[in-house]
Amino acid sequence: MPENLLINTDCYIFLLAKAYQKAHGLVQTRLKPYKLTNIQYLVLEVLWQKEKIKAAELGELLSIDKATLSGILDRMDEGGWIKKQRDKGDKRIVRLLPSKKANDLRKRLVKEREKANEILLSRFTLEERILLRRLLLEIV
Repeated sequence: MPENLLINTDCYIFLLAKAYQKAHGLVQTRLKPYKLTNIQYLVLEVLWQKEKIKAAELGELLSIDKATLSGILDRMDEGGWIKKQRDKGDKRIVRLLPSKKANDLRKRLVKEREKANEILLSRFTLEERILLRRLLLEIV
């Protein structure tokens, strides 16, 4: 345990926040050359799994409010990462698809995320990684 932590290390909320900061920073550094933010990458992960998802469903799935999501999607559209498509049955509904650029870079981006995970977990055994994943899923 790092000795420079000036807070009670029995505080799980604090420890989770510090772990999040470290993980977030690792991914952020690896995505920077692509001009993608962590949340934008997360949006792409969802779109690769669930193409043509409604914007509202994406917001619910990622727990992002409508105004915040709108800004994220606009920047991704401007950056050429996604395509917005009006629903044929209801023009008020926007469906989202990964762009050709996103699909072309998919393997590289996934490798960047995997490398960040590997760096983060490098000091853990396989058993510890499995246990950590199970515990985090329980919290989520």
